[in-house]
Amino acid sequence: MKIERVDLSLLYLPYVRFFETSLGREEGREFIIVKVHSEGLCGYGEVVAQATPSYSYETTATAWLILRDFLIPLLFSKDLARPEEFYREARRYRGHPMAKAGLELALWDLQAKKAGVPLAKLYGGTRPDIEVGVSLGIENSIPELLERIMPFIGEGYRRIKLKIKPGWDIEVVKEVRKHFPDILLQTDANGAYSLKDKAGLKMLDAFNLLLLEQPFPPYDLWDHSRLQKEMKTPLCLDESIISEDTARQALEMKSCRVINIKVGRVGGMVEARKIHDVCRREGIPVWCGGMLESGIGRAHNLHIASLPNFKLPSDLSASKRYYKEDLIDPPIELQRDGTI
Repeated sequence: MKIERVDLSLLYLPYVRFFETSLGREEGREFIIVKVHSEGLCGYGEVVAQATPSYSYETTATAWLILRDFLIPLLFSKDLARPEEFYREARRYRGHPMAKAGLELALWDLQAKKAGVPLAKLYGGTRPDIEVGVSLGIENSIPELLERIMPFIGEGYRRIKLKIKPGWDIEVVKEVRKHFPDILLQTDANGAYSLKDKAGLKMLDAFNLLLLEQPFPPYDLWDHSRLQKEMKTPLCLDESIISEDTARQALEMKSCRVINIKVGRVGGMVEARKIHDVCRREGIPVWCGGMLESGIGRAHNLHIASLPNFKLPSDLSASKRYYKEDLIDPPIELQRDGTI
């Protein structure tokens, strides 16, 4: 298989409703679609970098430059077609995992189409139905948040995730747990706290949470390990896990009891599978996080979440959760049993 052409498209999709985290409020999402052409087939990938360097130092502008000036030329100069080969060669360039992942995923999609098999089969997936949850952003008030939760439970979502930050945390979780005592509930801070907030974070132990995700800033492992020793709630690392090595280090340090795998954050499926495998060997469950992707990125995530150690509901909601009109047709839809 020989790559003939690579196209990049910069797109913007408005959300059906604003989405706010500890990093700020957004009304829509800018992102890049990668298309790789070969022998009449086209593989699609999505670069999950945002317009601003908030979740990550990468942006759509930096990812476009890295793809245009380095990664796509590398593909042609080395005559690469297999995603594993691209992964190995692209390691010469430091950082920029989201740019790398977008192109690698397009190569995986192309390879699956060439072989006539689902992506999940190439990845080693074992399940046809993916258990999913829904993420709720920071709202204007607690009553508004409670009102928004009920319809999602009615649709069948198996788990609710609440975004938290200082000042929008303990009372919010307390009220949600009071109104919904039996739901699987977890929280996500996106690194909004520090060790000085330990006493307040430990109060979350009272609410029977599935996990507390990334309370401390990106890349930290040590302070998370100190906090985990004092909390019964499992900590889950997101922004701190950028490779197989950081996953191994986090487990050795007992920095967490769960790991969130986002293929864009770790630089592609090859690295994501390595993280999955090291966690599986150590008996640590993983789940697939989302970046509010379009249907293209979301479809990739569903195939990734079919691997056997994805034990917790993933952040892979139906298309209509975020977008009035998705890029794919038919859109991704939730089944009544809470799976996709």
